[in-house]
Amino acid sequence: MADRDPRDVERIAELEHKLEELTQLVMSLKEQLGRNSRNSHLPPSSDGPGGRSSSEKNTGGGQRKRGGQPGHGGTKRELLPAADVDRFVELYPNECENCWAPLPQVRDEGATRYQVTEVPPIRPHTTEFRCNGVTCTCGYTTYAKVEGVVPSSPFGPRLMALIGLLTGVYHLSRRRAVTLLHDVLGVRVSLGAVSAVEERVAASIEPAVNEAWSRVDDTAVKHADATSWLLGGKLRSLWTIATKLVTVFKILADGSAKTVKPIFGACNGILVSDRATVFTFWTMSCRQICWAHLLRKFVSFSERDGPARDLGQELLDYTALVFRYWQDFRAGKLDREKFRAWMAPVRLQIEGCLARAVAAKLKEVSGACADVLEHKEALWTFVDRDDVEPTNNHAERELRAFVLWRKRSFGAQSERGNLFAERVMTVAHTARKQNKNVLAFLTACCTARLDGAAAPSLFAPVTA
Repeated sequence: MADRDPRDVERIAELEHKLEELTQLVMSLKEQLGRNSRNSHLPPSSDGPGGRSSSEKNTGGGQRKRGGQPGHGGTKRELLPAADVDRFVELYPNECENCWAPLPQVRDEGATRYQVTEVPPIRPHTTEFRCNGVTCTCGYTTYAKVEGVVPSSPFGPRLMALIGLLTGVYHLSRRRAVTLLHDVLGVRVSLGAVSAVEERVAASIEPAVNEAWSRVDDTAVKHADATSWLLGGKLRSLWTIATKLVTVFKILADGSAKTVKPIFGACNGILVSDRATVFTFWTMSCRQICWAHLLRKFVSFSERDGPARDLGQELLDYTALVFRYWQDFRAGKLDREKFRAWMAPVRLQIEGCLARAVAAKLKEVSGACADVLEHKEALWTFVDRDDVEPTNNHAERELRAFVLWRKRSFGAQSERGNLFAERVMTVAHTARKQNKNVLAFLTACCTARLDGAAAPSLFAPVTA
């Protein structure tokens, strides 16, 4: 065979190189196109109407019927106690259904009860302060002093708290809040006034927020997660630290370790999080890596072609055992010692599989597995400690309300808006964990600030 023209050889080599580049590009685009909440960090809302829901995944293709399942106890509206009823209507039969004799009206202690609840028309209560001027016999007019008598705000503490609740907790836009206040309460408020009230509410709850942050630092186990936030269209980093009794939020300029580390204080206790590099300041032996994140990563491996698919499926099988044993332990089917014993071989198998994946040198797979192995010490903390869970779902649930708020409002437009958002959400989430009424607590904070009194405590026992 005659020797090929060197130009042809060069051209073939160039085309082969381009083919390899295009193949890699197609694989990368296919992977991005296939990303969803099951195999990446994307939220379920990004899956779209055609995405496979979690219920379908857990029930073998959506075979379970909608609604309550067999054995579900259900819920129903409970009757209010007599002390909370405003009006009673006693109904008596007129005559006996057997002999048709007239019947006396005698109270039946076992009477069947029906209750109808209505909301009466709401009319706001307005107080007008009249500063009178009185003219003396000498001809000089003296006007009544307003300092210390007339409140500094044209709105009372409960109305201010309600405005803060509507925009900062229920996440109504300011314009919709103005409409609701007028339609439901008959209160006329301008958009500018709503913004001013938010600033007052943020200042009123500052002591409670500081108290919540101090409680977080002393907690033995804390969950941390972050998402994006917008300030005037510019990207910011929104963080939450959540414990069993406290949730705090903080909006930061960026997500770098230098910026994030200060909000974690003395770095006490166990930190449950994902594998983000920002957490390198926390001792690895005092961490728990979220297995829900690992599960999604392994799902993405299993959806690749070639050896990565087999490794991903093997890791998924072992991860299923992790969650099955954990659920059995939570259900009381396994005690702590048996749980540890059953998890020991699973741990060896998972770490061995990760090591094989690293040795295989698979693109975008081996590196991720190597990173997981670097966190090996933080994978199994939940096996040994009673107060640690294997997932970071708690922090993710706490962030969800903020994420939905961001999608509707596109974040805040000023630092004042940021401050209001992080403070009111901190108070709302922590107050609910403390079984406190959020509106009542916001009202108490606003009242205390107007009166110059000490702010109430988020952690004071709830009185009947």
